[in-house]
Parts: sequence; C-alpha cells; structure tokens
Amino acid sequence: MKGARILVVEDEAALAEVVIDNLEQEGYQVELATDGLKAMETWRCNEPDLIILDVMLPRLDGFELCRTMRRKGLETPVLFLSARGRAEDRVEGLRAGGDDYLPKPFHLPEFLLRIENLLRRRGWRQDATEETFAFGGHRIDFRSWTVHVSDGRRMPLGERELGILRLFISRPDEVVSRDDVLDEVWGDDVFPSSRTVDNFVMRLRKIFEPDPSEPIYFHTVWGVGYRFTPEGAEPPR
Repeated sequence: MKGARILVVEDEAALAEVVIDNLEQEGYQVELATDGLKAMETWRCNEPDLIILDVMLPRLDGFELCRTMRRKGLETPVLFLSARGRAEDRVEGLRAGGDDYLPKPFHLPEFLLRIENLLRRRGWRQDATEETFAFGGHRIDFRSWTVHVSDGRRMPLGERELGILRLFISRPDEVVSRDDVLDEVWGDDVFPSSRTVDNFVMRLRKIFEPDPSEPIYFHTVWGVGYRFTPEGAEPPR
C-alpha cells in the first residue's frame, strides 16, 4: 500500500503540514488542495487512490464536494477528517458518500491505520498489478474501475470485484482460499460469509468467461477456494 496517491483537502496550513509530513514518512505520495473547488478539479483530473477530506472548506464544503463527486460516479475512498465531531456530523459525512470519519483532534497511529484499512479494502496494492491488466481479450483498467470486454463493451467494476481481481492477478495459477479473499478484500472488521465470495466470483465469470457455466479463467477448487488461470488453461485436478 506504500506509494498510494493521497489527496489531502485541508485549509488549515499547520495541520496540513503535519498530515502531509506523516503520510510522506509512511511512503505515500501526497498532494494538497486548500479549498473545495480546487479539490474537485484535482480529484477529477488526477484520480488519487484516497481522499482525506476536511468538512469546513472555502468555496465548497467537504460534504457537498463528496456528494458531487459521488454523483459523477467517482468512487475513490474518502476519509473525513473534521473538527465537526458530533454524531449527526459523522452520519452526514457517511450519507454524503464518505467511507470513514475521524474527528479532530485525532490519534496519529489510529489515523494511519484507518488509511491503511481503506486502501486495503479497495484492494490497492502497489506491487500486485500495473494500472491495466489484459487476459483473454479483456483489458481491466484499475484507475477508471472499468473493463474493456473482448466483445467491445466497456463495463464498470465495483470495489470488491476490483479487489478480488487484484488478489487473483497477484497469485496466478495458485489456489486462493475464500478466507484469503475475505481477509484481503473485506478486511478484519467486516464479517461476510464465504458465500459472499462465491457470489462475487460468479459475477466475474459472467463478465469474463465465454461460458460462465464452464469457466476457463476462474476455477472452483472444491472445499477451498478458487484458482485464476489468465492463459485460460484448465488447472490440474
């Protein structure tokens, strides 16, 4: 997760400096925006991997900025970082499309852990894949969260679908257990059932397999999990 690109949206100069210094020490690439409209432009043009967003901003407040970008279809993870820490403020932030909400003042280790968790849940890995990955005539674009299907269609991919794809691509021809998928894609504080993983793999088969009922890329390993074979070979039985 080191090397992920983070946009910090904060108009308080001293706090912004502290946040940026600590993020850069952790190995993240950081960009700063000091008002809501500038943040909107940077978010749209640069497509960062995560946004750290203040609420009380010049020109456009953080809640409205987040709502606007969600309406545009941008699903970048958002961590609200705000002095507005009442329960109703946190609820409003989540309703606006935020993924997490941390009131100021904050505990630095907790702040860094929340960032790590958000990136992990998105399935972000610096070394797992390049920005695009192609197999079977399909091309996955991890920056735009889309797939260019072999028949010419362009389809959006969700956060969990991308996370599973990143994990499978990082471990080609290996058996990946359902527990591994849950740990890597959903994280420790969410508890879906293993059946949830099966449902997402079924969705991937419908997108990528010529015949989802006879998969050549996403194979079930009964009682364990799945094996991804990007060359389309049948895995050993």
